Amino acid sequence: MANRSRTKKQLGYFKFGSVLFSTTLSLFIVGLFGIILIQASSLTKVIRENIEIQVFLDKNLPEKQLADLRKNLSARPFVLVKEDSVQLRFISNKEAADTFIKNTGEDFTKFLEDNPLRDSYVFSVAEEFQSSEQLAVIAKELEILPGVFEVSYMSDLVDSINKNLVKVSLVMGGFIIILIITVIMLINNTIRLALFSQRFLIRSMQLVGATRGFIRKPFLIRAFSFGVAAGILASAILFGLLEYTKGNIEGFAMLQNTEMLVLLFVCLTVMGGILSLFSTLRAVNKYLNMSLDELY
Repeated sequence: MANRSRTKKQLGYFKFGSVLFSTTLSLFIVGLFGIILIQASSLTKVIRENIEIQVFLDKNLPEKQLADLRKNLSARPFVLVKEDSVQLRFISNKEAADTFIKNTGEDFTKFLEDNPLRDSYVFSVAEEFQSSEQLAVIAKELEILPGVFEVSYMSDLVDSINKNLVKVSLVMGGFIIILIITVIMLINNTIRLALFSQRFLIRSMQLVGATRGFIRKPFLIRAFSFGVAAGILASAILFGLLEYTKGNIEGFAMLQNTEMLVLLFVCLTVMGGILSLFSTLRAVNKYLNMSLDELY
């Protein structure tokens, strides 16, 4: 009975430290890259929200026409709505002149009798309308409105942002594929080496009539618990790193996306459990199918 109890305790055993460390490290690297992607996505969103269209107006428009134009623009689907507020503002020609003088240091009002600048409406563009083609269509659509003199936006900047985002997305996508393959191989090899010392015990259990399911069960339970623990540990380390960075880098907190971070930590925990489970299942099946000569 004592020997049988000892055998049951040993069945499914493998080194705790090395497996937990390797799995945690692998998941930490995946999580770190995931955080970089989330932060990059938030930064991209901030940059895109700064893409603006200026609608310059005819001079001396009556207040009613200005109000009608504002109402017209506010109802357009391409105008960004952020936190239930339409990102549309009116800039008078006087305000534009004050801004110009402040930025350049040149006061053109001293030698010009009339202010050549125009009143304008400026609005941020919703993300789904930020391609170069769509912006060109929007500009043409607005230019035919009564009271609109000209529509302007930084087309070169928009083209540059869109092209660079495509390049960055392709590079990041390649890194993700390579990283996932590397992590799967690392976890698989770590668990396979950890189970190497159990190959003779597995064969012994087969010889005394134990079923495959009975032999697999303790290994799979232990592997899944290790994987989940590694996911939780990796998530805790990443959370601590984020909090430290947030407290030491100004503006970093603006890029935080709490919902995406929680989803990332849940995925790391689930990923750790599933990868460990399937890697262990593969390794145990391998030793179950080996002949005695191959075990040596």
